[in-house]
Formats: sequence, structure tokens, C-alpha cells
Amino acid sequence: MLGKTVTIDIFGTLADRRLYSGFMCGSNDMRQIYVITNSELHGTIDCTIIAAAVGETSLQTRLVAAPVDEVFYEPDIVQRLSNTSLRYKKINCIYEKSCGAVIYRINEKNDIRILLVKNHNGKCWTFPKGHIEMGENEQQTALREIKEETGLSVEIVPGFRQTSSYRPFGKIRKTAVFFLARAEKSIVSMQPSEIDYYLWVSIDEAMKMCRHENDTNILREVRKRLAVS
Repeated sequence: MLGKTVTIDIFGTLADRRLYSGFMCGSNDMRQIYVITNSELHGTIDCTIIAAAVGETSLQTRLVAAPVDEVFYEPDIVQRLSNTSLRYKKINCIYEKSCGAVIYRINEKNDIRILLVKNHNGKCWTFPKGHIEMGENEQQTALREIKEETGLSVEIVPGFRQTSSYRPFGKIRKTAVFFLARAEKSIVSMQPSEIDYYLWVSIDEAMKMCRHENDTNILREVRKRLAVS
């Protein structure tokens, strides 16, 4: 059901018009569906099934929907569901958001070096990033993930924010937000559960090593910002 567009009959609000309850029109499944939104809803409305709150049994699992033009990530969904009596052991979401940064430093020869990491079981070189958590903004997530994965304390460069969207498999829709950040130190303390390898390389080398077009496009913007010829 995740990612499916359905028509839902709204019959009540549960939390200040930010969480509604309803049923799927034309369905034999009469289990309650939660609808989260930033708008006022009434009547019937077309929605996307964006999450499943998985209970101990299939009857205890609840689907979560949102109007087709609204996107919600796991922290916000969890927060909205906290206003209900629903109990679940995990939540599966179609929208995932991670934040990180292209980290650079100036070496002793006054050359710019970019930090690339290879994630645990990953096949490609990329930039440090991780999932956003409850109560965080994008920059807070990026700084936390960088610290956790690399041990580096970095300074985010104002005015640089790039996004990439992709579908790695199935219906999951991922969005990655990248900032530009400067590190003063080159020593990386890898988080073994997340990072297997790291390298400091030139922008040209990074362009060759990154396989994904989204990453190379971000590096082109980094080149422009740092005015590297």
C-alpha cells in the first residue's frame, strides 16, 4: 500500500486539525486511517499512503496518509501519532530525508581538499550525511551526523544548500540536503558502524571518484563557490 494514491473519507480530527481520521472509499478494509496535513480537511480527499505504523499483528497496523501534494518525514509523522493511543513497534515511511555536507579543508600547500567517505557496505564514495531526527533542523542534523561519523567539528559556510532526490529501490523516495562546511583538522575518527573508508582528495579527484550524477552536480556547485579553477 505504501505510495498508493487512495480516496479517503474524512470523518474527524484528532489533533488541532493536523491529524485526521478516516476510511478508504470503496475498500473492504474498514480499519481507521490516519491523515496528517497542514491544511483543513473535510469530505473526501485524494491522499498518498506515506507510512505504515506496524503493530504486533496486521490488525494492529495502521496506515498513515497525507494529501497528494504534502510531504512528511518520519520525525513529523511520529510526533503527530504521539497524539493518539496507537501503539506500534516500528514505522515504515516512503519519504526519507537526510542531511550532511561537502567538507573541505585547506592543506599546508594551500590546496583545497574534499572529504569523501565510503559507507558501511556501500559501493560508492560520497559525503557524510544521516537521517534527520525529532526536533532538529537541517543544519543541526548535518553537524550531528558529521561529528558522529567522522569526529570532525566543522563550520558550515553560509548560503550554500544543495538537494538531491532519488529512489534507490521500490517506492522509497529519498531527499538528501547538503551544505558546504570547512574543517580545520584532517584527522578523521571513523564511526565503524557507518564508515569503512575515508579520503581527502582534490575536487577533480572527487569528481572522478563519485559515481552518482547528483554528487558530481553538487561538486560543481562547490567548485563555483570556492572559486576553484
